[in-house]
Amino acid sequence: MSESLIQIGAEGGGLARPMGRSPKPEWLKIKLKTSPRYHQIKNLLQAQHLNTVCEEARCPNIYECWGEYGTATFMILGDICTRQCGFCAVKTGRPEAGVDPDEPRRLAETVSVMGLRHAVITSVDRDDLPDGGAQHFVEVIEALRDLNPDTAVEVLTPDFRGSAKSLEMVLRARPEVFAHNMETVPRLYGVARPGSRYDRSLGLLSGAADRLRSGEYSGRVKTGIMVGLGESTAELHQTIQDIAGAGVEILTIGQYLQPTTDHLAVDRWVHPDEFARYREFALSLGLRHCEAGPLVRSSYRAHEHVGSELAPATSI
Repeated sequence: MSESLIQIGAEGGGLARPMGRSPKPEWLKIKLKTSPRYHQIKNLLQAQHLNTVCEEARCPNIYECWGEYGTATFMILGDICTRQCGFCAVKTGRPEAGVDPDEPRRLAETVSVMGLRHAVITSVDRDDLPDGGAQHFVEVIEALRDLNPDTAVEVLTPDFRGSAKSLEMVLRARPEVFAHNMETVPRLYGVARPGSRYDRSLGLLSGAADRLRSGEYSGRVKTGIMVGLGESTAELHQTIQDIAGAGVEILTIGQYLQPTTDHLAVDRWVHPDEFARYREFALSLGLRHCEAGPLVRSSYRAHEHVGSELAPATSI
């Protein structure tokens, strides 16, 4: 196993105040571990022509998840997103290819080979599709169920343009976790999430929570947000309150990291102690679980977020 120390994030001008060439804090240093397991997963995904958000979004936890946990977050519906979020490294444009009908089978087989007990499925935004890709999510879930009946399925979906029909389609497929990320506070949506709306994302989560309360859905409802984009503490508290009020059960909070100099710059580095305070605030509002820390991402240790009793809240 080769091991070296790297720093993550990039320099550049911030949303509210430029960071210049601010040095990265110690808590944003990670150990890069290229283990045999990491290379096995990488080769398997390449052979099956599958995309992962781990690679496309340049996740800092890829070496830990692939190398130690043997987990991956699969990205379906291609690798070209129809929206252009200021924080995201995924390619943007208008996809020329349609939906790959064989992708559910290949993904299910890959999950089987990897022996996953918890599979996370996300996607690019596909506003070119009438249902936003909801039917393809359903087909992926069904393929996973057929070949891997003991594997828990978590979906991290786009907003489907607020379509209640698309949401209903996905929830009827019974994923153990339904997730959609709020990402940031309302004021920053114009620069961070153009093409998306705060109220629409919140409404999607509220719709899922309503079905949970009515008994039409029996899984978990989850979302994630980033800090360090220029939000104030008051704005972040209000967003967490909105999330709790919508009926969300699970929340992840992580540090925004600028993927390239063409993306929005980091406004500030948030200390782990501050993450701990956000976690405690979220739990005080009734959320059942909160992962909060500089390197936390929405699917990090996702397997710990399900079950009849949720794991204790942690700060990483």
